[in-house]
Amino acid sequence: MPINDLPVLSALRTKMQWHQERQKVLADNIANSDTPGFKPRELIEPKFAPTGQLAPWGPMGSLPMLRTSASHLAAAGGAESFAQNRNSGFQTRPAGNAVNLEDEMMKTSANQMDYAAATSLYSRSLSLLKTAIGKR
Repeated sequence: MPINDLPVLSALRTKMQWHQERQKVLADNIANSDTPGFKPRELIEPKFAPTGQLAPWGPMGSLPMLRTSASHLAAAGGAESFAQNRNSGFQTRPAGNAVNLEDEMMKTSANQMDYAAATSLYSRSLSLLKTAIGKR
């Protein structure tokens, strides 16, 4: 069995990819904090089934390409890789902007810490596997 097929490593890889995408969304929210009419976006965290697969998608590790605009061509079998959370509450300023910088910065900080934890677990899991097969 290839190392890429191990459910734990595959789940950690998916989690790290989600944190990378979320960081892009949060950075976009912060960058547009003064744009009139801009509403912040958020990603829905992927849910894992007890079988070690992503609940709404197929086997772990196979994320489809993301369409960032409705005018882009869809990839073969194309579905969104991470769903957008449109139910997040926000207050709109008179200019129509709804970004709260304090909330976005707290989300960014929490996202960074969660990503660091996932990368640490991933590297330690690889280290354990190397020890188990005698590569150390």
